Amino acid sequence: MGEQLWRKGAGELAALIRDRAVSASEVVEAHLARIEEVNPELNAVTVVLTEEARDGARRADRAVAEGAELGPLHGVPVTIKENIDVAGTATTQGMAALAGAIAAQDAPVVERLRAAGAIVLGRTNMPDSGLRIATESSLRGTTNNPWRRGRTAGGSSGGEAAALASGMSPLGVGNDLGGSLRNPAHCCGISSLKPTTGRIPQATDLEPRDLPPSIQLMGVAGPMARTVADVRLGYGILSGAHPRDPISVPAPLHHPDAAQRVRVALIAEPPGGSTDSRVADVVRQAGAQLATAGYEVEEVTPPEYEAVLDLWRRFLMTDVRIMWPGLAQILGQQGKDFVLAAFDEIPALDRDGYIGVLIQRQRLQRLWSEFFLDYPLILSPIWARPGFEHGWDVVDPDHSLATLELLRPVMPANALGLPAVATTGGFADGMPVGVQLMAAAFREDRALSAAEVLEAAVGVHTPIDPFVSGQ
Repeated sequence: MGEQLWRKGAGELAALIRDRAVSASEVVEAHLARIEEVNPELNAVTVVLTEEARDGARRADRAVAEGAELGPLHGVPVTIKENIDVAGTATTQGMAALAGAIAAQDAPVVERLRAAGAIVLGRTNMPDSGLRIATESSLRGTTNNPWRRGRTAGGSSGGEAAALASGMSPLGVGNDLGGSLRNPAHCCGISSLKPTTGRIPQATDLEPRDLPPSIQLMGVAGPMARTVADVRLGYGILSGAHPRDPISVPAPLHHPDAAQRVRVALIAEPPGGSTDSRVADVVRQAGAQLATAGYEVEEVTPPEYEAVLDLWRRFLMTDVRIMWPGLAQILGQQGKDFVLAAFDEIPALDRDGYIGVLIQRQRLQRLWSEFFLDYPLILSPIWARPGFEHGWDVVDPDHSLATLELLRPVMPANALGLPAVATTGGFADGMPVGVQLMAAAFREDRALSAAEVLEAAVGVHTPIDPFVSGQ
């Protein structure tokens, strides 16, 4: 079985280890071998913690032999994006200037994974400071999409998604300020959860520890995996209040009506720009699958959709401008080009405008909260087009602005602090096309249940060997 262990999910592996069908050492070695085999083609895993992982596996095997109480991820290897602290390793944010930024303690999510028995196997690639939706790092280089060499893996958690899709890891953690958990799920054919703001705690050991309001209110960490079941498993482990994150909350994970077949608002072609017909077709197909399963699906748009998009852009770009003198010193050139193009398109807010954005945000949150009373789920694309070619987003300023347009379906969940589950809805030109399910705040369970229905209809198509299309 050893050579096939990298094909199995996190929950499956934990059960096999718990039942003594395999050892944690066998599982870790299988994933180390898989990294050695395919990572040279993909450049997804940037740091492999070989000896630490082997030591952790030996400890895990001793615990099994001694009959100790085992956590839900006991002996299971996991990977962590390079902007999340793992004690003793660098939180590089994808940039050379931070190559020596060694964290003294784990981020809360890593702490919780270890407490659940997981073994940190390695770090994964990301673009500079997470400010692009393509994983091209000035420090680590470009991550290739396992489905097609010349296509982006998405970003900013693209290294994580490519590692999962190719079997180098069964479970990972990324984060999401503008779709960074969902964008790579769309591109690589995996699943992920962008949780409600405050659901999963965040903290860093490195300066700046305290971030601007847009990142506090719109940025979250979350689980990534090949199956919705493993995303759900990770979600349960990572969630809950933590003393290092003052806005984290101990909200319930489950509600008695989680699997109820509810009304779904279908947005196949989101306002604010064009949508590739192949993407719209996949979203409508997903809507039909939910309808077959008993959901009531209707094409309808939530209130003031384009105002929500404008809110995300203005709020985030104002804070990026405030941070720009420091960022400009450490970002790679492509990262600078992308942000500067956005600056040209999105005007800066003055004091009154900034306060106005915060007031506007609460008004829109209220309108959408009321909308969820009639439509408890919203089904939409993740991107308005299939995954693009490497470098497409920085060819010129026009391409950078077109990137913001194709990205628009992910913005509402960030702008309003809502949960959104990403999963594969279908394919276009041999590439996966993701869909997302948004729900009311703290109703991740409802979105996960619907995503499981779609996954059952579409199937799970990863892990894959890189470049199965031959391109």
